[in-house]
Amino acid sequence: MKPYKIFVVDDDKMYAQILSYQLLQNPDYQVEVFETARSCINNLHKSPDLITLDYSLPDLTGMEALKKIRDVRPDIPVIIISGQKEISTAIELLKYGAYDYIIKNKDTKNTLWNTVKNARENHFLKKEVAILRKEVGEKYSISKGIIGNSGVMKRVFAIIDKAVKSNITVSITGETGTGKEVVAKAIHYNSARAKKPFIVVNVSAIPEDLIESEMFGHEKGAFTGADKRRIGKFELAEEGTLFLDEIGEMSLAMQAKLLRVIQERELNRVGGNEMININVRIIIATNKNLLDEVKKGNFREDLYYRLLGLPIELPPLRDRGNDKMLLAKYFVNIYCKENNVKDIAISSGAQAKIMNYPFPGNVREMKAVVELASVLAEKNVINIDDITFRNLNPLTDILSYDMTLEEYNVNIIKNYVEKYNGNITAAANALDIGKSTIYRLKKKGVLDV
Repeated sequence: MKPYKIFVVDDDKMYAQILSYQLLQNPDYQVEVFETARSCINNLHKSPDLITLDYSLPDLTGMEALKKIRDVRPDIPVIIISGQKEISTAIELLKYGAYDYIIKNKDTKNTLWNTVKNARENHFLKKEVAILRKEVGEKYSISKGIIGNSGVMKRVFAIIDKAVKSNITVSITGETGTGKEVVAKAIHYNSARAKKPFIVVNVSAIPEDLIESEMFGHEKGAFTGADKRRIGKFELAEEGTLFLDEIGEMSLAMQAKLLRVIQERELNRVGGNEMININVRIIIATNKNLLDEVKKGNFREDLYYRLLGLPIELPPLRDRGNDKMLLAKYFVNIYCKENNVKDIAISSGAQAKIMNYPFPGNVREMKAVVELASVLAEKNVINIDDITFRNLNPLTDILSYDMTLEEYNVNIIKNYVEKYNGNITAAANALDIGKSTIYRLKKKGVLDV
């Protein structure tokens, strides 16, 4: 591990040596001592991880030195060590960005040890967060996170590109499983707000009596059980993006409160009086038709127009043509990488079966089906029997799916063959069709019975 580099700045040579000796008890620390503020500033190119700064130096005051250090390297934590016990001095220094203020006394060494330890832990946490954000950003890059080459998806990509380049509110609609949250993340992690938080609120999962506190936070004592202050999702998303999923499930009373916050760009926590300014981009998602909900009186018209912004409608997988195979192969490759498995191929029969299934669960169902098939695959090949569909009863609400006549026929025939326990003759007689029709579909690879 790279040494944690500390600059100790103190004109008292003996005291500086004492601090240096104490810190060097940790073998991971590397300490360099400076007698003046300017000598420390002139060596900032060495990239110290932390600076301890005596408040009373011969060339600059602690405040002057702190400001100059922060002008050059605002990311370096600076711990002020001073003989002054005035609270106002400490507050002023902390206000200007000092990491901590330690008073010189018999406990200084131990206090400094613990403060440096905490600063170092924070340093590594920040690095981990930065790495994670970079990885997440790459994962949700438009070229990697959203797979598709169909005409309808190319139009979606064009709109996403416009969303990335602006701060406009975005409303994403589409059936369950079409990837609304993936699109929201792609917009955030490719926008100017990428290094700020992406906060998700699933409106349908929060009880009505808790949603206001969840969104706006609350003060201690605001209601029974509020034993401490809680920061809400809006504040957590400051300068980033707040993704409101299933917005159509929000009550009219909460809609009115949300509208006020969006209009005024400020909020106050439940039970509080302080107005808090917010700078948050909002992306909403729903599988409902919000305009229909407005007409039914279930959604406020003024909030609807506030949230509409840039609309993105995600097509169902059944309308995306060959994107089905692109996604199937993509999820197979992901499975292989995550499980350290040799590349798995998809047989022509399995491909035909995938292409002829309407996927009512959309991309989410595709992922589940392909992952299971990858587990079941023998000799690194997914065959037709490895593809299993469990979520769709072919005759349940069948007309709600856009399918070709052959796809309808396949689903009906499959249902009858299963009904007659695999007896093709009985199924053909019940449907008044020839057995050859069923065998032809089996041979073609679109009927797995």
